Amino acid sequence: MPPNTTASSGQKPGKSGRKKGRKARLFLIVLVLALFGGVAYGGYWGVSTVRASFPQTKGSLTLDGLSGPVDVKRDGNGIPQIYASSDEDLFMAQGYVQAQDRFYEMDVRRHMTSGRLSEMFGSGQVKNDEFLRTMGWDRVAKEEYDKKLSASTKKYLQAYAKGVNAYLKGKDGKDISLEYAALGFTNDYKPQEWTPVDSVAWLKAMAWDLRGNMQDEIDRSLMTSRLGPKQIADLYPEYPYSRNKTITQEGQYDSVTGSYVQGSGTTLGSGTQSTAGTGLAGNTTAPNGLQSQLSKLYNVLDNVPTAVGVNGNGIGSNSWVVAGKYTITGKPLLANDPHLSASLPSVWYQMGLHCTSVSSKCQYDVSGYTFAGMPGVVIGHNQDIAWGMTNSGVDVTDLYLEKITGEGYERDGKVLPFTTRRETIKVAGGADKTIVVRETKDGMPLLSDRDDELVKVGKKATVDSGAPDRGDGYAIALRWTALDPGNSMDAVFQLDRASNWTEFRTAAASFDVPSQNLIYADTNNHIGYQLPGKIPIRAKGDDGSLPSPGWDSKYKWTGYIKQSELPYEYDPKRGYIVTANQAVVDKDKYPYTLTTDWGYGTRSQRITDLIEAKIKGGGKISTDDMRQMQLDDSSEIAKLIVPKLLKIDVADKNVRDAQKLLEGWDYTQDADSAAAAYFNATWRNILKLAFGNKLPKELRVKGQCLNVAPVDTTGPADENQTVRECGQREADQAQPDGGDRWFEVVRKIIDDPNNDWWKAPKTRLDKAADNRDELFARAMKDARWELTAKLGKDMDTWSWGRLHRLFLKNQTLGTDGPGVLQYMLNRGPWRLGGGEATVNATGWNAAGGYGVVWVPSMRMVVNLDDFDKSKWINLSGASGHAYSAHYTDQTDKWAKGELLPWSFSGKAVDKSTSDTLVLKP
Repeated sequence: MPPNTTASSGQKPGKSGRKKGRKARLFLIVLVLALFGGVAYGGYWGVSTVRASFPQTKGSLTLDGLSGPVDVKRDGNGIPQIYASSDEDLFMAQGYVQAQDRFYEMDVRRHMTSGRLSEMFGSGQVKNDEFLRTMGWDRVAKEEYDKKLSASTKKYLQAYAKGVNAYLKGKDGKDISLEYAALGFTNDYKPQEWTPVDSVAWLKAMAWDLRGNMQDEIDRSLMTSRLGPKQIADLYPEYPYSRNKTITQEGQYDSVTGSYVQGSGTTLGSGTQSTAGTGLAGNTTAPNGLQSQLSKLYNVLDNVPTAVGVNGNGIGSNSWVVAGKYTITGKPLLANDPHLSASLPSVWYQMGLHCTSVSSKCQYDVSGYTFAGMPGVVIGHNQDIAWGMTNSGVDVTDLYLEKITGEGYERDGKVLPFTTRRETIKVAGGADKTIVVRETKDGMPLLSDRDDELVKVGKKATVDSGAPDRGDGYAIALRWTALDPGNSMDAVFQLDRASNWTEFRTAAASFDVPSQNLIYADTNNHIGYQLPGKIPIRAKGDDGSLPSPGWDSKYKWTGYIKQSELPYEYDPKRGYIVTANQAVVDKDKYPYTLTTDWGYGTRSQRITDLIEAKIKGGGKISTDDMRQMQLDDSSEIAKLIVPKLLKIDVADKNVRDAQKLLEGWDYTQDADSAAAAYFNATWRNILKLAFGNKLPKELRVKGQCLNVAPVDTTGPADENQTVRECGQREADQAQPDGGDRWFEVVRKIIDDPNNDWWKAPKTRLDKAADNRDELFARAMKDARWELTAKLGKDMDTWSWGRLHRLFLKNQTLGTDGPGVLQYMLNRGPWRLGGGEATVNATGWNAAGGYGVVWVPSMRMVVNLDDFDKSKWINLSGASGHAYSAHYTDQTDKWAKGELLPWSFSGKAVDKSTSDTLVLKP
């Protein structure tokens, strides 16, 4: 997949993209002539442009606006540690330094969040800009800045922007990055000044990619065209509470006090919220007309540029903390590795922010990971505490069907007017385009307005008898917590200066979106967990799993869960806390539905087992033990399936030879493992035969075609009455993706060999499979010949890493721009171990192929006994400049599972410093 695509490169242009394609071809011709045509200017452009944008990292520079000198100390990997005497100087210097390394990345991000990509990349981005303007991220960010954020946060944001603009002053595009020089061949775009709102808006992009179960909500509705309610329920099994532990285990909701308490609380009674919601006015299936409408909506959503994830798919992360009683140091150890789509440069930026003397004038001494374009540190530690984050997966979005009547929409039998606004999109090399955005009184934008066909299909949608007449059709609106102004930017700075558990929880209370699992450790030997976030409360009977009828106000959100009611844990008796996207709390201990679509706990339980094995063995856990746990690549689904595969009598010698690879295999997915390659190919084919071929075209891989019955059925197709039907979804977004939801699906039926899911129709080459073992045998055969085609007939040359490769592609111009420029900007491949739902989560989509889709975007282990003995690594490097020594200087080590030293104290930083730059007033 084109990872982290945030501009024209990664999108699928429609008609407007054809002109862009012609421009790209012209661009390629010009670029080739300029670079390789032998003319003197070509050589000058290549060398001078690359060097012109490299930052100054030694000596001194004058920055107007500083109140005192600031030292910027970079280590051998170019990671900066900034030392200043005031908060404003610290964040001004942070803005300057990040702009030095990553301004092009920052500029693309702000154009994405504000719906202004067309200004940089032309008409191919108009559709994306229309959608992003409809969402209005930048408008919400401006409202946050104007009305919600604290005075100190505004002051820091202003200082940061001042630092960025000090860097930009007097520079042309080619002085900033290679990408601007390349853009200069096709348009006259010039970078504009940075604003505080540009930083705030980036949190909306984070929230979008970590938005929860919107895809599942759409997919469940789309499945109804070919699957019945029971079959859909089979594919979305309940979380296995009895097998995979929840995050919080020693607390529950106290219905007497109305709060979450640690220890025994009052048992929930009949007053708990129902989790058996239906949506769609009580229907458990989506109307036929809605199938097409939701499919079109999915296509619109899928085209929205990815910020930090894979458009909400497969987003995961690991974090865990172990109390001092179980560690070698006697103080806590905390590990974190967020799983996000691979990008170049990495979405994370490592740095330290240090006050030369911590006081009321200068309050920060913090180090960790942040985003280029945003002040502060998002994940890391200060002098007293450490914290990590994983995506909680709570459901903070709902889709609503809206009945349109004239210029308004129906609500409880009345017609209400839309709130409207006009948005003008400026297009590089083309005419401006103006759109009208419509919103309900609840602030819900009509997503369906961004696709004319959605409106047409909505006229044909059918719903139950309780729905209003069709009239002009139904539209689709979005309710999302991130479209309400919040205080998440305040939370970043509060976390950075928190010194204890109470201050940490206070900071968490401001972390509105995205909702993250926050883990905690401090130097006083305490550990903890807090679920933060603005989490909606839905009406009884509505669990948010399917689109809801907007015309009935009983389906609107009734409020938000109070901070005091959100699950937490502090110094649990077991001595550790694991968060890896599993269920936060047992459903029987909590009155609210947080989501119906948790991760299924495969990774979290494996981490728990590894910790408990060490503890029960009498050992103490070290920093390196934590690192080794991060690299665990054991396949839990292989442990379940391989014993069944080995019992099957295989007639074909070639397939039998492949089957033998699984004998004695320890289920680890090393990059050089032939067994891992063959098993994962078999797993992929099991999923395809048992489930994938039975899903509707909207969920299957684009271009993969099947003969299917022309009516809604799940039985074998009648060969005399079939139609050719081709998939419609991008390969990295299709189903079944092979994640741990599918592990659970298979686990439920693995011991039922005659289950209907194990049946597969005959084809021209294969007889019908009537049971599990026949389907498994067919999958093993298909896997053998698939790998023969991909890796060769000689199994001695097979390896998982040859299939499971990581390519790092530079955002925008590195994904589908001219080949010469891609060559200059992109790096790879790396052959990786690990896999889907393993702790070493190098994710791949089983429906689409074996390539790496998302990765541990960074890894860190914090040692609370001695911060200088902490370790960290980034996916790429500190620099966004393609030919900098720090562009991908961490990637080889990352791929091998190595970590870098993480200096924090002044003495350790000085020892590791390679370059020092002094910024002077």
